[in-house]
Amino acid sequence: MERKKILKTCKNGHEFYKSSDCPTCLICEDERKPQDNFLSLLVAPARRALENNGITTSVQLSKYTEKEILNFHGIGKTTIPKLKKLLSENKLTFKK
Repeated sequence: MERKKILKTCKNGHEFYKSSDCPTCLICEDERKPQDNFLSLLVAPARRALENNGITTSVQLSKYTEKEILNFHGIGKTTIPKLKKLLSENKLTFKK
């Protein structure tokens, strides 16, 4: 059954449709997306999950195990290969 999309307005006045209770404004998320660091290569839920846990650089990411990262709300199994690639490009790995 398809969920009905509801028109919402964020605190910045953007109007957007969502079929869930998630209050995240897609327009605000797109505007705040980093342009030049590894977080810019991730989808918004994964990016927010890392940011909410104080991870904004690949060095900070390398201090966590894969299992720890997977436990963050917003990180899925498809994100891990992307993160491994980003770490590898910086000659880093997840903590063992």
